[in-house]
Amino acid sequence: MLQSKTHSKPLFLSEEELRQAIELLFYAYRDFTGEPDAILAHYDFGRAHHRVIYFVGRNSGITVGALLGILKITKQSLSRVLGQLLDEGFIEQRTDNDDRRRRMLFLTAKGADLENLLTQRQGRRIANAYRAAGADAVDGFRAVLRGIVNEEDRSRFGDSASGHG
Repeated sequence: MLQSKTHSKPLFLSEEELRQAIELLFYAYRDFTGEPDAILAHYDFGRAHHRVIYFVGRNSGITVGALLGILKITKQSLSRVLGQLLDEGFIEQRTDNDDRRRRMLFLTAKGADLENLLTQRQGRRIANAYRAAGADAVDGFRAVLRGIVNEEDRSRFGDSASGHG
């Protein structure tokens, strides 16, 4: 039994309702990534490249260690992807002035252009879905997504489901 925090009565979900939610997530992920995948293919990039570009763009100056913490991938996996993005001029790496061992990552203009293109496409899909669903559904959807995210990462999104904290 799942207990809703916003309603006083318990929420009972059948196995079929849970399976439908899983299936909807699979379809949504497929469609959410489909257009960016086609764009990335022109560069011989994959979803790992997309995630690195996105999170470096969102966290300009992020250290390699912090990026590993967000992506939850091995150093070896990141090294391959990051090396390609560095070699092809999408990301630049700078040494931290305070700690010469730390490498900080930044998008180049070329990287920022690609990140913006990919984010605009995905953002348009989300905006259309949000508009169709309405404000209450948006808050509920955020609460559900936040509940799916590992507890250790939930703090990245604040305490409220509204995304304002």
